[in-house]
Amino acid sequence: MLKLRTLVLFFAVTSAAQAEWTIVSSVSESGRGGIEHRHLVVEDAVAGERADLDVAIFPAQSCVLRVIDNPEGESLSAEMKRERGASGVNGGYFDTEFKPIGLRTSEGKTFSPLRRARLITAVLLQSSHGIDIIRASEISHIKKIATAIQAGPFLVEGSKPIHGLNDLLLARRTFVAIASDDRVLLGVCSAVSLAELAKILAAPPVAADYKIRRAMNLDGGSSSAFWFAREDGSTFSIPAQKPVRDFVGVVPK
Repeated sequence: MLKLRTLVLFFAVTSAAQAEWTIVSSVSESGRGGIEHRHLVVEDAVAGERADLDVAIFPAQSCVLRVIDNPEGESLSAEMKRERGASGVNGGYFDTEFKPIGLRTSEGKTFSPLRRARLITAVLLQSSHGIDIIRASEISHIKKIATAIQAGPFLVEGSKPIHGLNDLLLARRTFVAIASDDRVLLGVCSAVSLAELAKILAAPPVAADYKIRRAMNLDGGSSSAFWFAREDGSTFSIPAQKPVRDFVGVVPK
């Protein structure tokens, strides 16, 4: 009986170890301000699952992060061209009256207050200390905040996926991540669960040359959008399926 239990445990541990996301294909292109766009297809061969990701990777020290308020419901493409941005994604959550849910700060001015709620536990911000993702409870310790957007949940912390995330609901996802070597990632992913996205971002495939330290979820589903300006002046765009209240954009210094 002991041998049978040991054998079952061995196969369970082996299967868990093999259930990892790996790169099937990766294509990169350069954009303005040293920003890179990667289109990746990743696979969990054990589970028989695949996902597509589009990610903008940029050096934090040479770029400015902007939260772009969008009360008129314009498209991401239109707003990014107006802002002369290099890349952008849709932002945080909003209610049925099209009002933002949670903290929004743009160019040092706050136009939506911090909210205490279980889902929106993370804040993406740019301050005098640079670009980072922090817990909403840590915001009072940060000075001179130029840009901030509250969303969530946390996906990765300490380079490890957060445990207990929903593993059943599949939807398009938008995310932001802080990686090693002063790199920040903005991206979208095809329909996966929050738990799967956390595992994808914590594994090597998305940024094999950069280790992701922290990552958070932005508004997803039909709100998911991605935009990138290529070096030659053309653009790559994944439009949202409905109007969204705000965007997170990247502008070279």
